[in-house]
Formats: sequence, structure tokens, C-alpha cells
Amino acid sequence: MKPAPTVTPNTWEFLRDPMIAPTGFREYDARWKYPEEINLPGMTALGLGLGTQIRRRGIEPVIAVGNDYRDYSLAIKNALILGLVQAGIRVRDIGPALSPMAYFAQFHLDAPAVAMVTASHNPNGWTGVKMGFERPLTHGPDEMSELRDIVLGGEGQPHPGGSWELVDGVREAYLDDLAGDFRMSRPLKVVCATGNGTAAAFAPELLKRIGVEVVESHTDLDYTFPHYNPNPEAMEMLHDMSASVKASGADLALGFDGDGDRCGVVDDEGEEIFADKVGVIMARDLAALHPGATFVADVKSTGLFASDPELKKHGIRADYWKTGHSHMKRRVKELGALAGFEKSGHYFLAEPIGRGYDCGMRVAVEICKLMDRNPDSSMSDLRRALPVTWSMPTLSPWCADTEKYDTLARIVSRIEDRAREGGTLGGRAISEVVTVNGARVILDNGAWGLVRASSNTPNLVVVCESPESEAELRAIFADLDALIRTEPGVGDYDQTF
Repeated sequence: MKPAPTVTPNTWEFLRDPMIAPTGFREYDARWKYPEEINLPGMTALGLGLGTQIRRRGIEPVIAVGNDYRDYSLAIKNALILGLVQAGIRVRDIGPALSPMAYFAQFHLDAPAVAMVTASHNPNGWTGVKMGFERPLTHGPDEMSELRDIVLGGEGQPHPGGSWELVDGVREAYLDDLAGDFRMSRPLKVVCATGNGTAAAFAPELLKRIGVEVVESHTDLDYTFPHYNPNPEAMEMLHDMSASVKASGADLALGFDGDGDRCGVVDDEGEEIFADKVGVIMARDLAALHPGATFVADVKSTGLFASDPELKKHGIRADYWKTGHSHMKRRVKELGALAGFEKSGHYFLAEPIGRGYDCGMRVAVEICKLMDRNPDSSMSDLRRALPVTWSMPTLSPWCADTEKYDTLARIVSRIEDRAREGGTLGGRAISEVVTVNGARVILDNGAWGLVRASSNTPNLVVVCESPESEAELRAIFADLDALIRTEPGVGDYDQTF
């Protein structure tokens, strides 16, 4: 059935007919406000469309399906499963899960497809699906556009042979796979912060299993998120992690987002280390073990992946690519890279470390291994060993989903005009404008500022970095913000720095 644009909540039709806002089909996953933008019949239509897409592509009709720990996610997953079964797909339901546990289930159960019902780090009131066919990859823009056209065009085709099966034991197999036979040889005390999200059912047990002394922070499962929304890129969560480190005397804090595919770090001094800098610390450690490797970083990340002398010494190649978990996974696979790092806290650790998908639990284990390989160093020592740069949290001014890409195009055009005319940003000459994903404006001393459109929320995204000073960082941001403010459709920032 084709979704009806006239269906609205609290109507007779809402309980019967599919309602799906087209804006929910994003670059690399699907997200909607529930029930304002999608209803349960709409989710069933999505399942029918996804099953039809699987069959059109000649993929074996078997899919692993999971859901995060939100009070409405089970109902949404069941509605999705109804559509998949209608399309003739054999559903292997792994129950409540982390997104990386669902990705793991593709390998563990030998299932060619995956669908994970989660709103990731979005606040309650959002839902969505992360899905993929070619492990460890997930849908990118091409696959999402194809799915959108099938669903919104009412092209879903029922097919016989569908079934549902609840599969036990995947959580235990996932934890066994993560821990392996590694055990800490040095004492390590770690604050484990989960913001009461799904990772609470995994991270404390995993860290204890590898021999870490765990200080639990908001690790009771509670889908109301009573303390803060679990998002280790948000300063609210990072500040809380910092306070826990100082109160407990822990060696570091590890924080996880709502579906466990991201990891944030605070060091032993309570210093919040942005994820791209943690990525450089990890890259330095891995470079010594795997000289000549390629690392992929997203366009929001520090310039140190390309300029750090330690990485250069080991012959590391840096590749800057589009932000977004599907883009990054695909790029890591295409280049045969050892790892990919995103400023948001997604890390993509490929063979022989991981399987190439983003897993906050895997990152936590690898950070503990890193600390074990450096028994005489604290996390603050490793942070201070990096070349100094001044950076900022990711800021997200509001911009409507229906307008953000056109708005961004006009801003990028103004930036390119300024560069052509010999203009400056933060008082520095513009040396290059990289437009692979929005505009990353690189200045003559290696400083840079970025503006892009968020792929999963109604926002633009702004990040800046300076190798010189905080004053220059703020000057770059002020100039970039002034360009952005020429657009009347851009609203307030989500946080300050």
C-alpha cells in the first residue's frame, strides 16, 4: 500500500494506513519522530519495502533484526518484522541489542541482511532503522534512495515463504567475541558511563571480564534517560564523565551512546578528549604495530591524522572522507584501511582488529589494550604527547530537514567565492576548500573550519580547529558563523563552547 500523505496522528486512518514522512530517508539510515512522522503501519510498509529491495537484488531472503532499549522500540520492530515476513523474508530476531551486536549477528548467524531498530543518540521521541546487505556495510545514499522510492511509491511486493524466529545466545557470543582471551596485565580503573541506555546491558560486564576495575555511572537500564541523553559527543555527558573520574580517581572514563556504536573518552585528569584526538592516540599505537597502514578520518576530524610526525614516521597514509557511518565503513573497505575514525566517536576497526563496522564496545576493549601496551603512561600522558591543537565540540545550529541542503549549497558557494577573491577566515588566508562533504576551509597554517549538513537531524554542523591558539579558533568560528548567519533559516546552536 502506498503511504498516504493525508494521514495524521489520532485519526481512524492513523491506525490503519501507512504514514511515512519522506524526510526520514536520510543519507545512511532512516530516522523519524514517532508517532508524528511515522506510524506502525508505516513501519510495516518500510519492512515490506526493505524485503522487496532484498529480493530485487537477488539476496538470500534472510535478515537479522534487533532493537534498542527504548519503550517503543519493540512495537516498532514488530511492525517492521510484519512487513519483512509479508515480503517473504526469513527473520532471525536477536531481541534487544546494540547496533554493533546486530552487525555481529550478520556474521555469527551468516545472515546476508540486517535491520536494527534504533534512534541511535537521538532523544526519546525519535525512532529509525540502520540496515545493510553487504556486511560489514550499511545502506548509503544509493541504497536509501532506492528503498525510499520502493516504499513511497507503494512498490512493496508480498511474497510467500516469510517466517519469524527468535534467536537466543547472540549477546553472549558477541561478548565472547569482544573479550577473546585478552586480560589486563596492569591495574586499570575505568568509569563506565552508559547514560542508562542499551550499552548498560553490555559495557560493565565486558570491561570486568577483561580485568578492568569498573566504576559504574548511570548503568541502570532506564529508557526515560533520567540524567542525560546518552551521547558521548555532547558536553553534558562528557562533563558528567569528568566529574565521575575526579570523584573516583579512575584512570579514564569510557562513555557510550544509546545504541552502543560510539565511544567517548575522558582522561585521568578529567580532561574530555574529543573522539578525533582519541583516534590519533589509537592510530599512533596501531601504527607501531602496523606500519604503512591507511587510516580514514571524516572531514570533521583533526588535521593531525595527516600532519602528526609519529604517524608520518611509520609511513601512515591519511584519507579524509565524508562524515557518516555508512560512508566511512564503505571507504575503509574500499581502501583496505586498517581503521576509520569519526569525530562523533564512531570508529571502524578492520581486520585483524575488528570486522570493519562501528562498535563502541570493540573500541573500549582496544583502548584498554592500548593502556596495557603502555604500562608507564596515563591517558593524560598520551593526550599531552600529541601535537597541540585547539578544537571545539561539534556545534549544530538548527536548520529544517527540507531546507538544510539548499541552505548549505548557498553557504558553500559564498565560501568558494571568498576563497577565489583572496579572502580570509579568522584572519588567515584560505589555501583550499574541500567540498567532499559540505565545505572544509583549510587555512595557510593548517587551521580549518567546516560546515556541513547533518544527515540524521534537522541541523547544520560546524567544527573548527587551530594549531596556533584558542583565540584563532574562536576567530575562525566567528567568521564562519557570520557566513552561516546570512541564511535566515538557520536557528540557534545546540550548545556553546
